[in-house]
Amino acid sequence: MSDAVDHGITVTEIASMDQSIDATLETTAAFVGRALRGPLNTPVLVKSVAAFHRRFGGVWAGSSLGMAVEQFFEHGGKQLYVVRVVNGARSAMLCIPAVRGMLVLRAVEPGASEKIRAAVDYDGVPADDSAHFNLTLQRVAGDGARVIDQEIYRELSCEPADDRYIEEVLQTSSLVRIHGALPAARPLATESEYIDIAQPGTDGLPLCDYDFVGSSGRGTGLFALDKIERFELLYFPPPEHGLVPGPAAMLAAELYCHRRGAMLIVDPPVEWKSAADAIRGVRNGAYANPDVLSYFPRVYQRRDDGSAPLAIGAAIAGLLCKLDRLHGPWEFLDQPGFCLSRQYVPAINVDMVAAHLLVKEGLNVIAGAAPGHTMVCGGVTLAHGTQVGDEFSNLNTRRLCLCISNAIDRATRWAVFEPHTSRVGERIVSQVHAFMGAMAATGGFENDHFMVQCDPALHKQAVDPLRGITLLLAFHPAGSNKTVSLTIHQTPSGCRVASTAFAPARAECA
Repeated sequence: MSDAVDHGITVTEIASMDQSIDATLETTAAFVGRALRGPLNTPVLVKSVAAFHRRFGGVWAGSSLGMAVEQFFEHGGKQLYVVRVVNGARSAMLCIPAVRGMLVLRAVEPGASEKIRAAVDYDGVPADDSAHFNLTLQRVAGDGARVIDQEIYRELSCEPADDRYIEEVLQTSSLVRIHGALPAARPLATESEYIDIAQPGTDGLPLCDYDFVGSSGRGTGLFALDKIERFELLYFPPPEHGLVPGPAAMLAAELYCHRRGAMLIVDPPVEWKSAADAIRGVRNGAYANPDVLSYFPRVYQRRDDGSAPLAIGAAIAGLLCKLDRLHGPWEFLDQPGFCLSRQYVPAINVDMVAAHLLVKEGLNVIAGAAPGHTMVCGGVTLAHGTQVGDEFSNLNTRRLCLCISNAIDRATRWAVFEPHTSRVGERIVSQVHAFMGAMAATGGFENDHFMVQCDPALHKQAVDPLRGITLLLAFHPAGSNKTVSLTIHQTPSGCRVASTAFAPARAECA
């Protein structure tokens, strides 16, 4: 998706039948948070800090999103979707005088920093035409000296029956919308160069859980990510300094990540002052999910300015993206080349005994005695207390399984639109077998043995189309002491992935 405002149309491409499965796609993160400006509830792909600053206004004291974006790119991230959400923010208003009445426009993007100006002229409009006019809209920098965006609309009309009816034409604008009733006649030509805003916008209040979550039906908040094909990591930057999103936001995010095959990164509460606090907090909390990654402690910046410890979920997201690009999701983060920035040191020194207990509870440990040597250690998920197998408490194993199931999901969607014949099953097995072989060759598996089976019913008789396709996989992830078995159900309504107790004989594995 581009960084233009989305207008409600989402196109999903389905891989062709014989297309190979690509396991080398760049790992992509998604952040949901508050920004100075930018489109609301629209995933915008940014590939640098500078791109974020241009589109969303940069670092801002009212939100930790800007700092999180900087952490992400500083630590090796390359692709990031940003979803801007607000709590009660208001858009700036423009009032353009008309022959009878006033043409009132509201900025599409709310916020105090959104500066929109407008001009009306009749250039090129015949002298005997009293209905049409031209409208120029500009978004300008805060000092008004630089034009950031411009839109020009010619031969507009305030008449609903006209082909250039302004209310319909401006539905495509990324700058303004009509507010209230239209004037009875066209607006007057602008006497000065431009008309500035009559009422500035506001930034609203700090975010609450429901701003993060949004609405599935309206595609707002977290659910705005339905507009993009894929992302692998989800993070909510703290809504205010020192705080973390509440349990309602985290529960919704956990469920959403499970549906999308992504990992959720969760910051520790600032109230955790010791390893004992963290262990007690995890045991008493609601987090018990193999798709959740958390850590302890937070970090201090090396400069001693008395500030509170910082959350580094965004930095961890960047490191995971870097790890996947250079080695693969089956590798550990605690290795040379994957340290946190030199400016960060652990806010609390965790001894070996406490570190062991934290990892056992599912918390990764931020450890390092010297600047430039602080690492994310443990390689665990918050899978404790869940019904899934113990192997998914291993972060590497869980992320490898998500990588495999997501890639197969994207590449085999074509099958649900084909007649259910043995040939379809054979093509799926061939396609997936080649992919698994490539994963084994790049070091994703402990050995070269893996198994791929398609639903046996495909080879015997026609199947109810609503049932879809079922794949059985078995493989031994690198660094794990167990074989993992997955069942992938590909149906017209979506893909479901489940861990299974299915244990193929060694002779069945390639």
